Amino acid sequence: MKEQPSLPRETLEISLRIEQYNDIFSSFDIRPYSERSLSIDFLDEIKRAASDKDEGGIELMLHAPEKARDESIETTIKERLVAHFKRHYHLLLGKKRRVMKLGVSMVIMGVVSMVVATLIVFKDPSESIFLSFLLVFLEPAAWFLLWEGMDQIIFNSKNVSPDLDFYRKMYASHKRISFKSY
Repeated sequence: MKEQPSLPRETLEISLRIEQYNDIFSSFDIRPYSERSLSIDFLDEIKRAASDKDEGGIELMLHAPEKARDESIETTIKERLVAHFKRHYHLLLGKKRRVMKLGVSMVIMGVVSMVVATLIVFKDPSESIFLSFLLVFLEPAAWFLLWEGMDQIIFNSKNVSPDLDFYRKMYASHKRISFKSY
């Protein structure tokens, strides 16, 4: 029996060529490298390259001209990249948790409103104008809260997921950011 060759393992390396260190950062930000905002173009390029990579093991390789390289600046840039990925990962993780918490809260309030409306129906709301009003108020509120809460859980939490996945991948690879000469 002939052994089938295994498929080549997909490289988890993201290689980007930069002409100068400023290519990594926003051209409008004049703060030092340790504080500067990252360039949207740079981040978009990394997102595009990381989209088909598995989590864990991504290596970000930045190729810079040999004459322009400075090891101390590269160390500062690596620290800035790690700080950026960590900060945004935690921000997006918090955002997703808030969306999920809001959704679950709304669903619970919707179910409670339905239970209260059901109890009112069994008590005969025609006995009191207050019970009639409460029933009219609770039924649509219950359905709204239930469906809107489910929308938060199912759909709105997924809106955060692509960016959260990207920052999770990049934060997990924080020890694998390096520079090479060309």
